[in-house]
Amino acid sequence: MRRTRTVSCALLMFLLLALSGCGPRQAAHERQALSADTVRFARNLRIEYFDDYVSVRIRDPWDTLRQRQHYVLIDRNKPRPEKLPADGTLIRIPVEKAVIYTSVHTAIAEQLGALDRVCGVCEPEYITSAEVLGRIAEGRIADLGVSTSPNVEKIIDIGTEMIIASPFENSGYGSAEKLGIPIVEAADYMENHPLGRTEWVLFYGLLLGKREEAERVFDATVRHYEELKTLAAGAATRPTVLLERKYGASWAVPSGGSYIGVMHADAGADYVFRAYPGARSVHLTFEEVYDRAAGVDCWFMKYDTRTPLTYKLLQEEYAPYANFRPWKERRIFTCNTITSAYYDDITLHPDLVLEDLIALYHPDLLPGHKQRYYFPMDE
Repeated sequence: MRRTRTVSCALLMFLLLALSGCGPRQAAHERQALSADTVRFARNLRIEYFDDYVSVRIRDPWDTLRQRQHYVLIDRNKPRPEKLPADGTLIRIPVEKAVIYTSVHTAIAEQLGALDRVCGVCEPEYITSAEVLGRIAEGRIADLGVSTSPNVEKIIDIGTEMIIASPFENSGYGSAEKLGIPIVEAADYMENHPLGRTEWVLFYGLLLGKREEAERVFDATVRHYEELKTLAAGAATRPTVLLERKYGASWAVPSGGSYIGVMHADAGADYVFRAYPGARSVHLTFEEVYDRAAGVDCWFMKYDTRTPLTYKLLQEEYAPYANFRPWKERRIFTCNTITSAYYDDITLHPDLVLEDLIALYHPDLLPGHKQRYYFPMDE
């Protein structure tokens, strides 16, 4: 009886595999993928490791029911595998000549020790690294101009194998899309958790031949971030906070579900616009912001000018700012993204930004901390 039941179960399993179109070899293939390391924080990134290739799928941040990209990574030093997915953009790794459109991802390549694989960049005026700027001046890294309209002739001439660019909703990459060069859409900035952004380094590490380095950076950042978050959770108070300032007629308020909103919450603050969901900013009028946030404890903002932002300049920019409590009590903290490495570090090292925030919200928790990005605004 037991033998009959065993045979019946085996037959049933065979039939199920046949009906699903999955033979024994394919089933083993699927098990290999399912045994791969899983993505922990990123919502728009999926990495699966197979015997002969790595599958990287990117979900569309603006339409989460749709896949935006599928990349199939294969070892450049081995013959092309016989069986690969029917869909997907093929990239041979490690890439030896990469063009990078953003200063953020150029900084990631540098921090992974992969600058020798970068052959061109866009908009070097936003790059703060002396090493990268030196390579541009020496001609070792090409200046390709503006990212929205790069020099495609030069992209071809320098033998580019891959382009890394940040995607935007309802926009493409112009003439670069016609070159036949794989364009990696680096959508890390659309993640809603700071460590979700950091986790994309695992993808970049694969592309640039720095997998082990990427894993080390990611693991160290996660440990430090979570230690700091636990520290801030024990604070006796949670100061209320307002973020950024208005531009033109509207004030782009980060939502509570964005990585910025999450980071301030993890730093032990009570963000007044935390109720807005999602990862996007919400555009409000000045009056709407003032009604909700005039009496907050702290005000944090970023800017990108060579001239330091001061209370005097802020009031000259828009006089009603002086009616906010943090302006009156001198509790405004600013980050100059030109003179600091904020954008260089925000993806790989959100723990360092979190450390800055905690030190300003709860100075007693991190005595002796030296600020890196945010400082009290000058008079």
